[in-house]
Amino acid sequence: MLDGARVIVVVPAFRERARIARVIEAIPAEVDSIIVVDDASDDDTAHAARAVADARVIVVRHEHNRGVGAAIVTGYRRANEIAGSPRDAFVVMAGDGQMDPRDLPTLVAPIARGDAGYAKGDRFAWPGALRTIPRTRYIGGRVLSALTSAALAVRIRDSQCGYTALSREACARLDLDALWPRFGYPNDLLAMLVRAGIDVVEVPIRPVYPHTKNKLGARHVPIIVSLVARAALRRVFTPKG
Repeated sequence: MLDGARVIVVVPAFRERARIARVIEAIPAEVDSIIVVDDASDDDTAHAARAVADARVIVVRHEHNRGVGAAIVTGYRRANEIAGSPRDAFVVMAGDGQMDPRDLPTLVAPIARGDAGYAKGDRFAWPGALRTIPRTRYIGGRVLSALTSAALAVRIRDSQCGYTALSREACARLDLDALWPRFGYPNDLLAMLVRAGIDVVEVPIRPVYPHTKNKLGARHVPIIVSLVARAALRRVFTPKG
């Protein structure tokens, strides 16, 4: 637990056999449960996760690939089955090792204090981010964040960062079935949170790039832009709440 809140980490993973054990082993002892959601990997990701000697680990496997957003929803649903309190934090940490466990307490703090329903990592606020983040990702992230901010009428500095913490109470207010299942889910989830009147905060986190492989590619940009446009239209024509 952290600050009196139960912490459940959701790890969406697809073809992460080589990295998943290191990700699990690095998760701090203060975390109560670790839910690994294998999105129908064909490389024994689920087996590698189960092989880690950690009683906190729960492995759920999709029989068919459904996308990272769907994997996170599966993790949220499983986390909700674990007894707890409204200020429990459901933290998302990707299975590829791009999220620093040292930042987890800072991310959880606003949730545990009841200051927000959703805390989101902000890589751009970290000192030296411009030197650390690959240039194309930096520029792309900045552009998508600006578009998302304009669409939601809420300032979002790092819309694409997936290192997040959602309160149990906020999770219960969301229509998880409606969340976009694949790349682009962060933008869709932000729109859903804003429409529901759930407070969103951003906290500086370390930009981590342990490898050059990037599953988010140029082909996903039109999808993300369309989700942002849809969010803008819904903001105009749909009341909050």
